[in-house]
Amino acid sequence: MKKTQISIVLVVCALCASVLVLGCSGKKPATQDVTIKHWFWADNPRYVGIMQDMAADFNATNGKGITVVAEEYPWEGGKYSENLFTAAMGGGGPDTASWKLTATPLFTNNKLLANLDSFIDSWDDKELIEDSLYQTMREASGTNSIYVMPWNVQVLYVYYRPSMFQAAGIGVPATYEEFLDACKKLTRDTDGDGKIDVYGFGMRGAAGGQEPWGSFIQARGGNFQDFTSPQAVQGMKDFISLFTNGYAPPTAPADGFSQIISNFKSGIAAMTVHHTGSSGEMMDLFGDDVSAFAFPGGAGRWTSMGDTENVMFESCKNKEAAFEWLAYLATGKGQETWCTETGNVPVSKKVQQLPFFQDNRFMKASIDGQPFAGIFPILPKTTEWISVIWPNTVAAALTGKTTAEDAMAALQKGLYE
Repeated sequence: MKKTQISIVLVVCALCASVLVLGCSGKKPATQDVTIKHWFWADNPRYVGIMQDMAADFNATNGKGITVVAEEYPWEGGKYSENLFTAAMGGGGPDTASWKLTATPLFTNNKLLANLDSFIDSWDDKELIEDSLYQTMREASGTNSIYVMPWNVQVLYVYYRPSMFQAAGIGVPATYEEFLDACKKLTRDTDGDGKIDVYGFGMRGAAGGQEPWGSFIQARGGNFQDFTSPQAVQGMKDFISLFTNGYAPPTAPADGFSQIISNFKSGIAAMTVHHTGSSGEMMDLFGDDVSAFAFPGGAGRWTSMGDTENVMFESCKNKEAAFEWLAYLATGKGQETWCTETGNVPVSKKVQQLPFFQDNRFMKASIDGQPFAGIFPILPKTTEWISVIWPNTVAAALTGKTTAEDAMAALQKGLYE
């Protein structure tokens, strides 16, 4: 054999040996020189800088040649999702994007989102996120699969004034029945003029009030699939009774967000429901005389969850690399950075245990509520139901113009028929 032929054979053998060694190692070669385009919106300019810093950190530390290019697009009252849909349908758009769960059905119905089941099943950090949160992601898609990657949440809890609890001789409610009892005992005439001046519960009867209301329905063992069940109707009766018994302000049927917060700040309401978004102003006003607890459970337990998540698009050509970025945001350094800097509640159990979150009583209440936090069904009539049907129906029930049974039947029909 000639020397040139021998050399070729040796080179080929060496290459084959390299392939065999790589195959036996079970490791995939590191991703090289991959660019992932990520869309996001930001509530303020500082958040834009935080996201850009996170992308730079990921690019410098992933060790796999992945470069994320983060592009900000305005939220514009939800137009962000519309623009994202238009871009994706046109064959353009990003590889990954920040997300709201309400947009999920439209995109999954048009097969625009990548199914994340296989990525999550083989992900080392899978157990760092609550199973209930994965289930919420499935419910949002209307399938048994996950198309949305958890990132950060806002969990509703109950604000309360420790000094008022002490004056009423009660502790923090541990059960739903104790919560109802607290609403009664906190309703007081504090100046002896024969008139109630502190109400136990700051009820939100106007638009947006379906979120705290949902906790009453599920605490009695009801659900959002059948508002007419005996358990759901009983939850509605509890809600109505708080108002008719005088344990909520007389303005409750028309009270929205600004009213319940104002009532709590002024001392008219001893408890009300919101999330960490208002905790800073509460602390500025009350100092140590304000705290929070997760809404207690009875036969069931639920609280409302606001969300900002992330998705990967089916059109993404480098899905493994894209998932590395989504994982960084969900349980990696990006999770800690974003939630620490923005005050959102982390979804990673590891990050939740950091002193920054455990030492903050409002974060702690949010984390305590996360295992049973969820959303209302995302259906074609959900927006109208929340903004029009629910407040009108509940106002009629609170003021005695309709019964609890008839109100729940109207809510069922309004959402599902």
